[in-house]
Amino acid sequence: MFSVASPDNHQYDRVYSSSDTRKCSIAAERLLRCRPTFSKSLMVSLAVSKLGCSPLFLVEPGVKVDGRYYRDVLLKQQMLPVMHNIAGDTYVFQQDSSPAHRAHDTVQLLQQETPELHPTCCRQTARVWDLMQERVYKTAVRDTAELKQCLIETWSGIPQTVIDEGTD
Repeated sequence: MFSVASPDNHQYDRVYSSSDTRKCSIAAERLLRCRPTFSKSLMVSLAVSKLGCSPLFLVEPGVKVDGRYYRDVLLKQQMLPVMHNIAGDTYVFQQDSSPAHRAHDTVQLLQQETPELHPTCCRQTARVWDLMQERVYKTAVRDTAELKQCLIETWSGIPQTVIDEGTD
């Protein structure tokens, strides 16, 4: 999940001023970080391997990703066809433990459609997400359209050699 507002924790930000300055005389923008409570976001999935990588699979804002949507749209229509095209039957499917991923029907589909299934995300995949996050949030993003473009450009700018270093 990538959000328009960067995932920084400003909890410990401070404004320094002289001891005789009253808080009410300091401009509000110096006291607060103006950030929406719930920043708009995009859900992103992808497939990585030494044989090649998929394009980004982006879920549009407002779409509820339940088990049915995950199976019928993300897996059946998008991810599995691309993964079969890249790797044939020689890959291991890994995902995190979100409710849509561990739904009974999803697990059953993946047991039928993938050569090998691992229920948890591996360290190497987490490394790819960390790298994406680091690069996407180098500059401020204004809205979901800009976030989408930044994600696509960032992903296309990561060479296969970097992916290879993080995969087994």
